[in-house]
Amino acid sequence: MPTDPTRSNSPAPPAASRPAVKPGERTYPSGIISTDFLFQGNQEILISHNGEHYRLRITKNGKLILTK
Repeated sequence: MPTDPTRSNSPAPPAASRPAVKPGERTYPSGIISTDFLFQGNQEILISHNGEHYRLRITKNGKLILTK
């Protein structure tokens, strides 16, 4: 049976080879950005995408709404 080159049989790297995390610091998987980081205490932010502007806001119920 052919092997899949995208799969690796090697185990995850040991903790010693991973970057150190400071106490109290949050870590997220690659590509995930915390709303705390994005909003920095604000209730809404503006996002520019392909020359258009969008508004991302946090509702009173803690939901996110994106509008053009």
